[in-house]
Amino acid sequence: MNLEDIKEFSKQISANIEFDKNLKQTNWFNIGGKCKIFFKPSSLTELKNFLKLYNNRGKIFIIGAGSNVLFSDEDYEGVVIKLGKMFSNISLKDETTIIAGSSSTDKQLSEFAKNNGISGFEFLSCIPGSIGGGIKMNAGCFKNEFKDILLSVQAIDMDGNIRAINTSKIKFDYRKSDFSKDLIFLSATFRGKKGNIQLIEKQINDMKAKKNLAQPSKIKTSGSTFKNPVNQTKKKVWELIKESVPLDTKFGGASISKKHCNFFVNENNANFDDMNNLINFVKDKVKKKTGIDLELEIVRVI
Repeated sequence: MNLEDIKEFSKQISANIEFDKNLKQTNWFNIGGKCKIFFKPSSLTELKNFLKLYNNRGKIFIIGAGSNVLFSDEDYEGVVIKLGKMFSNISLKDETTIIAGSSSTDKQLSEFAKNNGISGFEFLSCIPGSIGGGIKMNAGCFKNEFKDILLSVQAIDMDGNIRAINTSKIKFDYRKSDFSKDLIFLSATFRGKKGNIQLIEKQINDMKAKKNLAQPSKIKTSGSTFKNPVNQTKKKVWELIKESVPLDTKFGGASISKKHCNFFVNENNANFDDMNNLINFVKDKVKKKTGIDLELEIVRVI
């Protein structure tokens, strides 16, 4: 891939473009090789101009908070784009409607809603990702999902064209949506309902307490590895793993969390193969024991 024009472009803009970027620094697993180009646009104009210049000559992956991504140790032959601060603004449209940039975090949106007395966003306080990623995978917890509060999405396609998409045109399912892969989310519009700030805060604190009791924190993990097998069993995925797999199973530096067995951990400099082997081993054991074919919730990038 000839990058001379990209290197020249990088000298003309304020955005951060890195070449041969180590992807370990960009994700919670702390695993990955290098990517040819790592682009962090500081404005919409820079993003549009870059996409037109790049002209689909290679792969493109959009990364948010890096909280549910497993990168290969092989070099990524393309560009990884991470939207910068310009795409993290959050503002009120009216007393129950919020516009949030896609690089803002779920926790920031939940806090903004609370401070403005808007309920319906409490569950976001327990999701460790960005708005863009949450929209794409219809993230959720405590029986709430992004689709419940999402009105519309503003996006740009790989040719640099801006689009507004009403969510009535999108099919959402458990941890998935049918948005085109040819889109980068810029911002989104959400609607909640008027609420009492103290009651909203109490609900957030209750949710966080329940999460902290059940899930590990401050470790190198990407959260839930597999989706719950909806419509196949009443059991949660952690229950299927617990009854199918020795929980002391390890592959290199990759292990299963002792606190929540659907959380896999890089506890000792695990590489991609370690984590991937653990994922495949658990998936295979659950299939043989229960007949259920688990589906990944994390995103493998190779």
